[in-house]
Amino acid sequence: MDDRQLTEELYDYLFAIRTQVHAELKELAQDAGLTDTQADALWRLSRGREMTARRLADLLQCDASTATSMIDRLEKRGLVRRVPHPMDRRAKVIQLTPEGCALRDRVIQHTTEHSPFARLDHESRLRLHALLREVIDGPRPTGEAAGVKDTAKEEQQ
Repeated sequence: MDDRQLTEELYDYLFAIRTQVHAELKELAQDAGLTDTQADALWRLSRGREMTARRLADLLQCDASTATSMIDRLEKRGLVRRVPHPMDRRAKVIQLTPEGCALRDRVIQHTTEHSPFARLDHESRLRLHALLREVIDGPRPTGEAAGVKDTAKEEQQ
């Protein structure tokens, strides 16, 4: 298989995985009374890092006003709250409420149970994780073991 065909098939596989994951999450979102974008926002907020509306908009690839409207709707449903930013008094941090955390936990459980990656053993998932991370972030510094998290880098972010 030449490089062009290999790349084309890699894209085919990525699109197939995206379609499968999107269909699963769409069904779960509908059951919870959420839009796809709202479910995506809850997923992003569940990562534990402080998140402003601007940062969430960037991650969702939408403009700030769209993110603000979506956050308003999630806040009215009791799934998120806005709290003062610890270092910038002009900004607010978006946090999941206990109800939002419960819904997030349902989403994580559902995605874990229906994951296309569940077909792979743990070592294969670690290798795939390392490869995808390299595709996104570039090669790791020499000496960093494959499949091992760089916790120092994550803590700085």
